[in-house]
This record gives sequence, structure tokens and C-alpha cells, in this order.
Amino acid sequence: MQGIQIDLISEERLARLTPMEKIRLILDDVKQGNIVVLEKGLAPEEASRLIEVTMMEISPDGFSGIEMETYPAKEAGAGLSGLISRISGRQPGSRLTVIGPANQLRMIRKDKDLISAWISSR
Repeated sequence: MQGIQIDLISEERLARLTPMEKIRLILDDVKQGNIVVLEKGLAPEEASRLIEVTMMEISPDGFSGIEMETYPAKEAGAGLSGLISRISGRQPGSRLTVIGPANQLRMIRKDKDLISAWISSR
């Protein structure tokens, strides 16, 4: 079968994994040329670690890195919980995230509720 594989990973599956297991799951899929869509995005620390590990695995004759885009987190409400979140510095988690091989996935446009991507064949 020809084409591009897109793996849609549920929030429940991600919740069962450690941060490093999430990173390995994502990178292993992307290195095979797959596009990964996470129902709930990574925590900021996890996203930073993913980029760090990706940079270590880039090779001139093989893996070219990742392209990643996430919907922005929803705004905290104006109520007491929003105030507490702002004071404590906590930010709501990111939402849907799209990750793929840098040589196949190009983000064309991103808005608060739309991510447009162009995917090339292998």
C-alpha cells in the first residue's frame, strides 16, 4: 500500500506514558515517515525535550528532523480559577499537536482553531 500513514494518538494513551516514552513513541513514528497527531499536546517541558532529542538524532544522510505545530492553549477564564492559574504561573495544557518529518510536512497556516499542513509523499 502506498501513501502516508497518519497516527492519531489519544489523550488516554499519552497519559499512560512517561515523558520519555512519549518522546520515543513520537520520534520512532516520525523517523518511519509517519505523521503523528496528538489529541492533547505535550507539556512545554516535554515539547522542549522532544526538540532536544530530535536535534541529537538528526543525521546528514538520514533523519532530517521534525516539523511540529500545536493549537494554542485555551485562554484561562476570568473567574477565580483563571486568576489562580495566572498567579501560580500554571498554563493550561496545549491542545491538538501535529508532528511529522521535516522533509515531508510543511505548516502552511495556523490560527487559534485551524492548522493547515501540506504533506508530501515519501
